[in-house]
Amino acid sequence: MDVLTVTGARKAFGTTTALDDASFELRQGELLALLGPNGAGKTTLIRAVAGRVKLDGGEIRIFGEPLPPQGTHAALGIVPQEIALYPLMSARENLAVFGALQGLAGAALTRQIAWALEHTGLADRATEPVKGFSGGMRRRLNIACGIVHQPRVVLLDEPTVGVDPQSRDRIYDTLTALRDSGVSLLLTTHHLEEAEARCSRTVIIDHGRVIASGTLPELVDRTVGKDRLVTLRLVNGGVVSARMRDVAADLPPLLEKIRASGDTVDDVEVRGPSLQAVFIHLTGRELRE
Repeated sequence: MDVLTVTGARKAFGTTTALDDASFELRQGELLALLGPNGAGKTTLIRAVAGRVKLDGGEIRIFGEPLPPQGTHAALGIVPQEIALYPLMSARENLAVFGALQGLAGAALTRQIAWALEHTGLADRATEPVKGFSGGMRRRLNIACGIVHQPRVVLLDEPTVGVDPQSRDRIYDTLTALRDSGVSLLLTTHHLEEAEARCSRTVIIDHGRVIASGTLPELVDRTVGKDRLVTLRLVNGGVVSARMRDVAADLPPLLEKIRASGDTVDDVEVRGPSLQAVFIHLTGRELRE
């Protein structure tokens, strides 16, 4: 079931077109990556779903209902890229503020604060001031504040930016647990390896338009194809690379050719088509600022 549908979204800021007929859907219990070059329209799209940008045209529906005219849909949780915390307050106090803003109070607020702390691995640091937290802990608390009301759909803008690998894994463990409980998550990221390893599907946006969406195998089939890149490193320091559709059939003749030439293979690497290869194929290689 699609819990979020964006159809024909259009938005311009003056003469700059941010969204140009963008459409995609988020499914029940899915971790969906929204990728695109800088300036592609990702943040505008996220802000539109969050109710913070009014579209010039198109429609956004959550569980089949249009977004409310003002404010954020009650089923949504929002985790911004910027750390939105009070540094002099404790983790628990921050969660109390954000929970109250979501309408929680009394025993329900206390229960949800405990749930959010446990879910993000911060229960043992609940009473400490946020100013003493590491970058990874602040990121996790940022997520906790966005999900304290247990939303059914969560929007995350670059949730792992600037954190170490251990913190990144802990954050994705949290997101995976939410997904497994039936929550639907939409995240933007510049870490293509993360999206490939962690997300169910990928949506790629460029120049305000959704130019591709699907699982990695689906995207590979439509773009770069299924060839494997085989790299052989020789004992003499040489490197031989070749693209192969059927590695089992094509590799032995190449190895025999190398052996017959008197060289010896030191290492063999077989690499399948990656999300990065798909992304570059679709959006180009130039860096956009």
